[in-house]
Amino acid sequence: MKNFQIKIKNKDIDRILKKVATFDWSKIPDINNWSLGVNKKELKKICDYWVTNYNWKKAEKKINQFDHFKAKVNDLNIHFIHKKGKNKDSIPLLISHGWPGSFVEFYDIIDPLTDPKKHGLDNEISFDLIIPSIPGFAFSDAPPLPFGPRKIATYYNDLMTRVLKYKSYIAQGGDWGGAISSWLGYDHYKFCKAIHLNIMIMRNKIGPQTEEEKLWQKEFKKEQILEEGYRSLQATKPQTLAFAMNENPVGVAAWIFE
Repeated sequence: MKNFQIKIKNKDIDRILKKVATFDWSKIPDINNWSLGVNKKELKKICDYWVTNYNWKKAEKKINQFDHFKAKVNDLNIHFIHKKGKNKDSIPLLISHGWPGSFVEFYDIIDPLTDPKKHGLDNEISFDLIIPSIPGFAFSDAPPLPFGPRKIATYYNDLMTRVLKYKSYIAQGGDWGGAISSWLGYDHYKFCKAIHLNIMIMRNKIGPQTEEEKLWQKEFKKEQILEEGYRSLQATKPQTLAFAMNENPVGVAAWIFE
């Protein structure tokens, strides 16, 4: 386990911004709605902001305000934030992000969960927070081949028990983090004592029981039909997508924006 500080070289920032600034928008049809995908007008606003107003170094400073670490877990270096709670009996809480998220989305809750008294909250409970980057995301090593959430859960459990030496912990997650947390609770129940989810990726086979639940499932399935495009591609041909994305920051922005 080693201290880690995020420091992106200026030449890399400049290279990315140049690609955004010189992107040829004329090759994209002027369909300024969402019927066929990303709204060109809206995406262009984001890219213009990226080039003219966004300050990566300011963001980098904010990101580095918490303690970052990297630890070798099995065969991968896993990046994570680790902040201990103010109370001696603080509860270890592993928080997992999803796709296309990152550890950054949890910044506003780190202080309140570790130091509730400072924020006028109930001081009886505080947490030791462990917020990792999924393998292949942000500053964690990418596996040689894609890992599913069940396998990632084994890495996270090893991080908690072998690296950080916690005897027990609880887990929270949304999106893929919800699936990872579900597997932590299922496969690693000896250590992971409870889970909290804000997405139900894994559901009981019994299915909906009430009329309200049946209606929800029917509407949910209908809504998901138009969302299958990106999921199917990422699940079946991710390598092809990787080539398109690797040198195209506007393409990455469009994919995430969608």
